[in-house]
Amino acid sequence: MSTYDIWRTFADSWGLLAMFAFFTATALFVFRPGSKAHYDEAAQIPLKHGSED
Repeated sequence: MSTYDIWRTFADSWGLLAMFAFFTATALFVFRPGSKAHYDEAAQIPLKHGSED
């Protein structure tokens, strides 16, 4: 079995599982309770100093 076949088999099975776990963890982190205030504050950063034109 060549190196390519080993990596392909790994990606077909465990790679998909790892990507799904990463996506799920990221979604849970972003939509966790109590994060709205943090994201609202970060959204206002470009508007804090007003227009510099």
